Amino acid sequence: MTETPLQTRSSTAVVLEELQLYGWRPFTDEPDPRPLPDPDAIRSAVADIFDALVSTLSDTRLEPDLEDLLWSTTNLFHRTAERTSRDLDTNEQAQKRAQREQDGSEVRSVELETLIAEGITLLERRNAFEALRDLAAELFETHLGQTWHPRAGSHVNRRTLTASLIDSRDHLAAKRRADLEP
Repeated sequence: MTETPLQTRSSTAVVLEELQLYGWRPFTDEPDPRPLPDPDAIRSAVADIFDALVSTLSDTRLEPDLEDLLWSTTNLFHRTAERTSRDLDTNEQAQKRAQREQDGSEVRSVELETLIAEGITLLERRNAFEALRDLAAELFETHLGQTWHPRAGSHVNRRTLTASLIDSRDHLAAKRRADLEP
């Protein structure tokens, strides 16, 4: 771009230059139209993270800390997935409330549509972070020979979570409660 004196540039030119330099980011109350990262790029990035830590720390005095670092890296994705899941639950409650408050007005409809779009984005983000966590857990096991487990909460893999599995878990939990009650 050619440099022009600040006084002669239009406000549109200034905005366009800022967008070229820094890119566009949605506000917090707007859905993010940007795509999710490419799955192959994600796999490569997580593998690179683990490979960099393992190759750098192996056969050094820091090798005893390797397990904790790899565990923490996996846990980072796990906690982000959990936080996103909580945000998704909050969004679900807001959608239910917005459904009850529907009065036929355009304003209420737009509010509900916005919540639905946010919910879809949150769902995609949660699934992406769970996939990152699952990949990191696989790499943890590959490099250390042990299974990764979170210290708190559960390690839910929604790809294998089916309705029959949920029903079975509910049934077993109800059976345990019935056995414990007098």
